[in-house]
Amino acid sequence: MLPRTRLSAFAVAHPTLRPLRGYRFVPPGSQQVARTARYSTPTYSDDQRTSSAISQRLPNPDNIHARHRFREFELDGKVFVVTGGARGLGLTLAEALVEAGGQVYCLDRLPEPTKDFFDTSEGCLAARYEGSMHYRRVNVQDAGDLDDVIADIASKYGRMDGLIAAAGVQNVTPALEYPPDKITEMMDINFKGVYLSAVSVARQMIKYQTPGAMLLVGSMSGLIANKGFTASVYNSSKGAVVQLGRSLAMEWGKIVDGKPIRVNVLCPGNIMTPMVRKNFEDDPDLRALWERENMIGRISEPREYRGAALFMLSDASSFMTGSHLVIDGGYTAW
Repeated sequence: MLPRTRLSAFAVAHPTLRPLRGYRFVPPGSQQVARTARYSTPTYSDDQRTSSAISQRLPNPDNIHARHRFREFELDGKVFVVTGGARGLGLTLAEALVEAGGQVYCLDRLPEPTKDFFDTSEGCLAARYEGSMHYRRVNVQDAGDLDDVIADIASKYGRMDGLIAAAGVQNVTPALEYPPDKITEMMDINFKGVYLSAVSVARQMIKYQTPGAMLLVGSMSGLIANKGFTASVYNSSKGAVVQLGRSLAMEWGKIVDGKPIRVNVLCPGNIMTPMVRKNFEDDPDLRALWERENMIGRISEPREYRGAALFMLSDASSFMTGSHLVIDGGYTAW
């Protein structure tokens, strides 16, 4: 580190390379308490100013009077569809988008969502962050109905910015006892439903020329054989989602007038959802096994994936596509 006097001379010679405003370097071992340094703000001519990539897409922060930081995470005015959004992980991720300012439509086959949905959509959360949350009943296996609902949402705003495909079901049955008709049923929801949702949203993004991003919910069980979990079809369906993410990312990398629809897959570990609670009821020893097999020693909560969803749907991940993000407490890292 240069002494302060030399640093000032260096800053004069190189005005674009200057110390962080408001802080002074304190050498290691020094007993001095760090104080706010009184550096003056350099003046730049227009030709010395270089805009960052993010500032070229978002409003000038000098003109914004808000507490917000990290503007690349903001979703103000953007429109998203979340399948499987009536409850569980899908609803939790949808709430994160609302908090970031998104206009969010939760799609599910249930007649109506759980109480938590109404706490967000009709309470103060959506209004406080200038986002909104809405519900549409739709079966993701019905391509025609899905297309109609998503087209209607996009036409209302004249845009479509992204998708969280979280609709999914589970069936824990040993392979030798698995009913053949149940194989098709699960693949139709867990894979076909994700496929149809992604294609339907992509059509509207292309129609309204709005590049954006998609998060497909996979699972660590699509990458490994989850110990003690006899769900071969479920695991295979999630493995298919991981590969689907890569394939769609390749096809849509420049699909919107040379700009991308980015597609990534979130692969959570064991989450305390209604489906997992049912697993624990059916097999009382399963929870202890799963907790022992990850490095943190517990089961995750849906809220622990909110940050990942916001990252993957926002400009913060603008160079990320065709990837799968594993968040599993270290389960697959042994």
